[in-house]
Amino acid sequence: VRAGFAALLAAQSDIDVVGEAPDGAQGVELSRRTHPDVVLMDVRMPGMDGLEAARRLLAPPPGTTHRPRVLMLTTFDIDDYVYEALRAGASGFLLKDAPPADLIAAVRVVAAGDALLAPSVTRRLIADFARQRPAPGKPALRLKALTER
Repeated sequence: VRAGFAALLAAQSDIDVVGEAPDGAQGVELSRRTHPDVVLMDVRMPGMDGLEAARRLLAPPPGTTHRPRVLMLTTFDIDDYVYEALRAGASGFLLKDAPPADLIAAVRVVAAGDALLAPSVTRRLIADFARQRPAPGKPALRLKALTER
């Protein structure tokens, strides 16, 4: 799968693939050596998983100035993975079964500094947010609660 993603992205004239790593620890080390703009990181990998690797990449050691943007990839459409990836500072979360054009577009979106979530993830996050947030009162009613100075 990793080689397929690398080949797909390398075929794009505006994307340079600077490396591949089989696990999170090697991914962190490779990223610190090559300074990519975007790192594609699988959530589940042997040894150090992608979530821990993303945390390390996005909280670099003192004296390190490079912080790549991280696009998390996974086969598992599990909300806990999404939340952990976002807490780690990931810029995107995409499922591995996304069409090739979506993966390419996601890399470009994240490289441009924007964020991207798989549509199914976005739908669930919106529903979860709507359930958790109380509806705000009317602004005029809230303003009446203010005290005089």
